[in-house]
Amino acid sequence: MSEAATKRVENLITLTESLTSLISQECRAFEERRPHEAARTLEETSRLANIYRHESLKIRGDRSLIEGAPVKLRTALMRATEAFDAVLARHGRALEAAKVVTEGIVRAVADEVVSRRSTGAGYGSAGTAVAAPGTAITLNKRA
Repeated sequence: MSEAATKRVENLITLTESLTSLISQECRAFEERRPHEAARTLEETSRLANIYRHESLKIRGDRSLIEGAPVKLRTALMRATEAFDAVLARHGRALEAAKVVTEGIVRAVADEVVSRRSTGAGYGSAGTAVAAPGTAITLNKRA
């Protein structure tokens, strides 16, 4: 058994479990309609996800990096990865739901703005009513 492989697997388990925990917290925030709370951990989640991605690519390229670790540890890594995959799927659903809600709110605001504007801008050269020009809505990131 390789000490380097054992240490790498132990570190990957810790990394995967930490990332799973953070993403799970973000899921709860989205599901409880508190997306601003998910933003608090975004920087750390991104940092850990980047490390995870790099380590995963290394291992995919060279399986010998972990093959020297005890089977028990490699099995624990597989379990941690399965839990991580499940949380990622949940996170995807939570983000999609938040996106749908946000788009619905923006659409409702835009429809309300349009409905409050006058319906006609006047009369054209042929004596018929001319519709008001389209209205643009600008939202900043704080809205």
